[in-house]
Parts: sequence; structure tokens; C-alpha cells
Amino acid sequence: MKVFIAGASGLVGGNVFRHLSSRNIEVLGSHFSFPTKYTIGYDTLNMPSSGEDPLVKFSPDWIVHCGALTWVDYCEEHPLESYEKTVRSTKNLVEKAKKIGAKMLYISSDYVFDGENGPYIESDELNPLSVYGRHKLEAETHVLEELPDSLSLRITNVYGDEERNKNFVSRLIELSSDKEERELKLPVDQYATPINAYDVARCIGHLITENKSGIYHLASTDFLNRMQLAQRVLSYFPNEQIKLSSVFTSELKQAADRPLMGGLIAKRFLDEHPNFKFSNLDDYLRSKSS
Repeated sequence: MKVFIAGASGLVGGNVFRHLSSRNIEVLGSHFSFPTKYTIGYDTLNMPSSGEDPLVKFSPDWIVHCGALTWVDYCEEHPLESYEKTVRSTKNLVEKAKKIGAKMLYISSDYVFDGENGPYIESDELNPLSVYGRHKLEAETHVLEELPDSLSLRITNVYGDEERNKNFVSRLIELSSDKEERELKLPVDQYATPINAYDVARCIGHLITENKSGIYHLASTDFLNRMQLAQRVLSYFPNEQIKLSSVFTSELKQAADRPLMGGLIAKRFLDEHPNFKFSNLDDYLRSKSS
């Protein structure tokens, strides 16, 4: 099996690259703006002609699309750029997939829901509140309509090891070693289901080798608001210089609306893989504090 990973220098893509490579699957990883030693540059908005296209030359069985513009408030204020980097880039990859006969796995989000009744299973009603959420849903829908044998995986609050340590948990661990005084104002009404990126990668390994299709939610056993998440991290990495202050989302005046009671339930995946064990936040934090 051959797999092309678009966005392999990011959190999810990097973990997918490492896991699939460890399974002796032939993998080619690409980056859009952040280069790594294991990725090639690949601009999904300005595709090379077929004769010069490394994706076409590689001719993978699967394209795993991990790239997107994920800064939710920026997307709200820059909807055209959000569309380009989330929707049009996906449509371009879909056209490439059609040409080479590949399937696609698209990484989606719980932002396709409104956060009224989460955590959500795959069949729950969709109602995105933000530009980011609407574009993720549009891209997801396009993949599944144009490539019916493909996959969409919805995830949220992803943490874990990555090149840049951009995710919230990793950044907070990094800040815990700093002596500078900081106050973090965190919402107590934004709930989600944090998941380790390496667990996402493991799930992807199962799904593509089993030739699954359709929509899957991935989530571990944690269900926390943002304040609880930070408190859990700092219980392993205490720092008196970091002060956590509880606020409500409305007080933050964020540009984009959030699904407050968000999060996901991995019902379909666990029904099909009852022996799969997700790790949780405590497992990760213990490994980093030991």
C-alpha cells in the first residue's frame, strides 16, 4: 500500500507519517508552508502539471489530507483565505485522486456541529456556527460525494508530539518551565474530547488498510472544558507563575462562535474495533513528566 499525506509536517500529519512508516507502508509526506526533513513541498492551491507532479508520480492508493487553515477566529475574519486553504485545496486534491484512482481520507472537525447537544455521534444533525466549521463541512461533503469510497474523520482538541509544539497541551507544558508570570483566561463553558494525535494515526492505519469508507468520529475517554484541561496539565507540571482564570466564552469576545457543548463519541469506530484502546490525557502527561 502507498499513502500520500498532505500536511505531513503538522500535528496530525506528522503522527500519521510516523505510524504508517512504522507499519512498512510506503509513505510520501508533503508540507504547504512548514518544511521538515521528511516532507516535500507541495502547494495544493497551485498544483504542478501531471508530468511534474510528485503526487501523480507516486500514484498512492490513499491520499490522507491533514492540511487546513485551523485558526478559527482568523478564518472568521478572512473567509476567502479560509475557503482557499480548506475547501479549494481539498477540491484540488480530489481531482488528483480521481486521475490516479486513489481514495481520500479527509480530516474534519466537531465544528460541523453547533455545540447544543454534544458530544456527538456520526448521525447527529449538522449545524456549523462559524466560517471554519462551514468550510470544513463543505470540504468533507465534497470528498464523500465525489469519492464515495473515501473517508472523513472528525476529531477535536488534538494534542501530542509535533515538530512545532503548537497544540495547546504542548504549549502549556513548555510554558510550565518558564519563570515569567502569566495569566491565562480560559473558558469553563467550552467542552470537548481531547485526543492524542498518535491515536488518530493508529485509527487511520486500521481504517485505510481495511478499506473503510464514510464518516467516523474519533475520541478518547476525556471530556473536559478548557479550564479543566489546563488544570490537568499543570497538575503534572506545576508552575506558580502561571495563573489560570475562569471566564465564560461570551467574555472573550472571540470573532468566531464556538460549539460550546462539543466533542465527539467514537461510536462507529469502537463498534467495529471493540478491542482498540485509546490513550488519555493522563497517559500522555505521565509520559512527559517522567
